[in-house]
Amino acid sequence: MTPTERLRRLLAGETVDRLLCMPIFMVWAAQDAGVSYADYVRDYHVLGDCQLRLLELLPLDVAQLISDPYRETADIGGELQYYDDGPPRCLRPPLAEKTDLLGLRQPDPLGGGRMTDRVHGAQYLRERLGESTPIMGWVEGPIAQAVDLRGMTQFMLDLVDDPAFVRDLLDWTVELEIAFAQAQVAAGCQLIGIGDAAASLVSARIYEELILPGEQRLVQAIHAAGAVARLHICGNTTHLLALLPQTGCEIIDLDHLVPLEAVRPAMGPAPVVLGNFDPVAGLLQATAAEVWARCRQCHETLGARHIVGPGCEVPPGTPRANIQAMCEYAASTH
Repeated sequence: MTPTERLRRLLAGETVDRLLCMPIFMVWAAQDAGVSYADYVRDYHVLGDCQLRLLELLPLDVAQLISDPYRETADIGGELQYYDDGPPRCLRPPLAEKTDLLGLRQPDPLGGGRMTDRVHGAQYLRERLGESTPIMGWVEGPIAQAVDLRGMTQFMLDLVDDPAFVRDLLDWTVELEIAFAQAQVAAGCQLIGIGDAAASLVSARIYEELILPGEQRLVQAIHAAGAVARLHICGNTTHLLALLPQTGCEIIDLDHLVPLEAVRPAMGPAPVVLGNFDPVAGLLQATAAEVWARCRQCHETLGARHIVGPGCEVPPGTPRANIQAMCEYAASTH
């Protein structure tokens, strides 16, 4: 069974030969290949070759284009600082004044910027993998992109001071991410990840009223384009568990701060859950045997509608033996 067949059958509720393994690899993929992360995030050839190398090394079920949260922001005018050993950071959020939103133009995903580089990456991987392995594109979620544009502190103040502006900004970000997701699907992605990390920092009421509708619109557009949606929210989303399935995402990542025993009572048996052991204590700093045990605990608690992986990105410096133990656990579940 190919990874693509495995994913399709799992999502359809059919029998699969084993659990899928789909951890997020970013900095680790570049470091293990001996390349600069500044090159990884700016050159789709480098990123693509590192992902292909991972598939040769490990029995993974996805190739992925996630690299950093600032592709869209860069194309909007954000100034980035790049680093050889980690993700870039945005030096100045481009939406300094709320009134600037009125004249802010939507960037073209095919306009030659950093979004275009990711689209080219999808084409590059599809040409080399065919249909056997899912390619996962990536977009920022509505609140994550709003934070990228305004800065975390200012956006949180906006939530209190000017909810009407927040609604307008979130509508703007959803339109941006729909266009970006559609371009990646057209280029060969069967799966689109949505990173909406800041959602874990707001109350369930604010999430349901302001964030969830935008995520739903984005997911509907991804489905209409013919792809699967995966939601990734870093942090503690225990207070949001009952709401997350309402996004419509087929796959929901849960970070390690969410207690496993709370997941199925709140979310029900249907959602496919990825995670959620601690990527630091449970992967980077653990032994291979401990990694295996944590994978088994997640599997036993979450059931068959589960994908193996830690709660967030595989940390740089993680021993390869630990990653192999994680992948081998998934392979052993046939």
